[in-house]
Amino acid sequence: MHIFLHYGLSVYDYPEVLSRAPPDDSTMTDIRTFTEEFLRFDTTGGAEADAQAWVRDRLDELGFETYEWTADAGRLAEHPSFPDDPSDIDVADRPSVAGVLEFGDTGAGKTLVLNGHADVVPVERDLWSSDPFEPTWVGDDDLRARGAADMKSGLAACVFAALALREEAPDLDGRVVVESVVGEEEGGIGAAAAALDNPYPFERDAAIVAEPTELQVVTATEGCLMKRLTLTGRSAHAATRWVGESVLPHFETVRRAFEALESERTETVTHPLYDDFPIPWPVVVGTVEAGSWASTVPAELTAEMRIGVAPGETVDDVETQFEARLDEIVADSEWLSAHPPTFERFSIQFEPAETDPDEPVVGALQAAMEATGLDDTEPRGATYGADSRHYVAAGIPTVVFGPGSIEQAHYPDETVHWPEVEQARETITETARRFLG
Repeated sequence: MHIFLHYGLSVYDYPEVLSRAPPDDSTMTDIRTFTEEFLRFDTTGGAEADAQAWVRDRLDELGFETYEWTADAGRLAEHPSFPDDPSDIDVADRPSVAGVLEFGDTGAGKTLVLNGHADVVPVERDLWSSDPFEPTWVGDDDLRARGAADMKSGLAACVFAALALREEAPDLDGRVVVESVVGEEEGGIGAAAAALDNPYPFERDAAIVAEPTELQVVTATEGCLMKRLTLTGRSAHAATRWVGESVLPHFETVRRAFEALESERTETVTHPLYDDFPIPWPVVVGTVEAGSWASTVPAELTAEMRIGVAPGETVDDVETQFEARLDEIVADSEWLSAHPPTFERFSIQFEPAETDPDEPVVGALQAAMEATGLDDTEPRGATYGADSRHYVAAGIPTVVFGPGSIEQAHYPDETVHWPEVEQARETITETARRFLG
């Protein structure tokens, strides 16, 4: 096992690894059992450690050469995706792990990374039909649990694709790396660490991130800007509200202006992979908190919003557009000019990412899809962000492809259609065979 605890180091310690033969059939875990056991771990809120230890042990048992790394908060704070204050980045006891299978002459072949994340978003248990961390089969073909679609089933497909490749094509040259990373929902903590400072003693030629794409090829992912708006009014008794200054009309003016800018950007910011989306770069005000008492004019308001960023744009560019629109509103208001709002970044920023459809990994995936019965091989864009952006930024061509639907991600009764998981496993196996071949 290789242990790499702080990726900001310039020297790596690679202990000798005991050679091991592929295990016999009696030690092989089937993909259904693996997925069910993985789903039983509650990996919300940074609690991935137990699940990651389990994944590492399974990879070791299955004959992978295993690696582990933990992100350095100070290093991540230098990255544009993350808060500037290292204390705001939770990295403690959150290891990412990987398993490597080597084939033939590794120096003469390529290295393909198959990536998935172990963390999941919180659950609202009252809205679930069953325990979200007890995998439940709905009929024979649908598996329900938190993480079933996003994305423990996709990660399981990666593990068993690598195993199938070892059994079916041992004469290849190169490597397959299966990664289980942490903190994807918090900006990609594990993937950013691996992209910024390679935790392996070899280079990586391409990657597949097995997010739920409904078995479609995604070569572009959207970015997002997270902003917090704060407005200040003047409180007054409700019986004499005319002597106060409510923040609500001012907020509504800002909201309508941002909605209009969203519509303008839909018309002016174009990308061929996003033509089918009715709102390709959405603006969503996710939280609004205002006022202190029902009988008092509300004098304070805080709203948090997510603003879509198109491939080809930067977070900074889009931020400038929305700040300029807010400046126009302030200039038109005597009250806001005298009491200017604040409009600051918070949380995690996602840069957009795009991989050229002519990259070999994309071609290998498209050919594999055709060979395994998937006819729709046209590249698509996604309106969400993914860990793929970290690898693309590091110069590693990356495509997103996996089982399940984004419409199930983060939902109550999250479900994956199991035949898609089996299909993903088969297609990823064939992709790796063609890419290494």
